[in-house]
Amino acid sequence: MPDYTPAMSKTFKLARVLLLGCGYTGLEVTRQARARGLDVFATTRNAQRGEELARAGATPIVLASLDAEGLAAHVDAQTALIASFPPDGQTDVRCAPLAARAYASAYVSSTGVYGNTRGHIDDQTPVAPDSARNQQRVAAEEPWRAAGATILRVAAIYGPGRGMHERVRSGSARIAGDGRHHVCRIHVEDLALALLRSVELRLGPQTYVIADDEPVEQGVVVRYLAERLGVPCPAAVPLEAAPETLRHDRLIDATRFKHEANLRWRYATYREGFEACLQAEQSLLRTARPA
Repeated sequence: MPDYTPAMSKTFKLARVLLLGCGYTGLEVTRQARARGLDVFATTRNAQRGEELARAGATPIVLASLDAEGLAAHVDAQTALIASFPPDGQTDVRCAPLAARAYASAYVSSTGVYGNTRGHIDDQTPVAPDSARNQQRVAAEEPWRAAGATILRVAAIYGPGRGMHERVRSGSARIAGDGRHHVCRIHVEDLALALLRSVELRLGPQTYVIADDEPVEQGVVVRYLAERLGVPCPAAVPLEAAPETLRHDRLIDATRFKHEANLRWRYATYREGFEACLQAEQSLLRTARPA
């Protein structure tokens, strides 16, 4: 890959973040960016969602659809651009050129682009999309990379209110086959940290895989959570009947990103991560109880 030098002068200082798509991960990026003293702008399609974004500390930009023309006024050499909306075959092509005028940019992709590839996966592993959605994800990366954005291929995202612990607690979780397929994940706080670090350091059009430090068999995690929550262990189902995300057997290695971004995960394994989720959820329940 050729060297990448941003067109703007390196004397500019990062002042704000523009989030194209602000869901679960975007709200955590907002929290961390605001804690760094950065302004945050976030796109949304409806005013009600805009009110939620405003409460989280972001300035909402309500647009019926995303396009470079409508967003151009919000992107300059002091703005980092982070895109995390699902690919649709059109919007990425329209919006990616904005990355060339930003301070730095990052695009959230998925380890789903590796399809049925099994075993060790790192940044050099060839993609092998096995569905139309994953093919669309690979295609969506290209215009962003061409415009200078850093591509983060992210494992399953979890955090308070979202993840396997919620499914185990509700009784909807199942062990896939014999439970020995490896599943990788990343805590939402660590993903937000990775996104902000990638734009702060202006890593350019590199492609990285993002996951915590311990790929683990799915059955091990499910049994751990059942014991921790004090609920019956979920039953096993045939592998072909399990959700697609649980049928893969990937050991994602994010060593290169952590080295180049000079960071350590806050939640290096599922144990620290899920424990933090349970504590955060319990704290929220205590806060919500009437005095």
